[in-house]
Amino acid sequence: MKKIKLFVASLVALCGLTLAVVPLTANAAGVSTIGDACNNASGQGKTSDEVCGSTKDSLPSMIKIIVNILLYIVGAASVAMIIWGGIRFTTSGGNENSVKSARATITYAVIGLIVAFLAYAIVNWVVKNI
Repeated sequence: MKKIKLFVASLVALCGLTLAVVPLTANAAGVSTIGDACNNASGQGKTSDEVCGSTKDSLPSMIKIIVNILLYIVGAASVAMIIWGGIRFTTSGGNENSVKSARATITYAVIGLIVAFLAYAIVNWVVKNI
């Protein structure tokens, strides 16, 4: 059982490390970032508002960015918990208490995922109507 926990923790850590390294390698390879596009927009005959959006809606865009990041974290955690519940369900060996616990883990992970998507929809609707 400890080997399974270690494997799942390693898998989650590897995914997180991959997501942290990809933007660094893209930037090192000379790929233009959004900030570069905004700063260089005036040299191409365009205003920064045309490229980057208006500066007066920065609070709603920051809220959207924060919610998107949190949704990603909650989604990754939910998927990890669904996998963990599946592993516990598979390795329960017919023990009734273990099966109930594994089902509860999967159920709560799915409910958490649904709540996260609803929160995302509500926040986007509120930000859009502000």
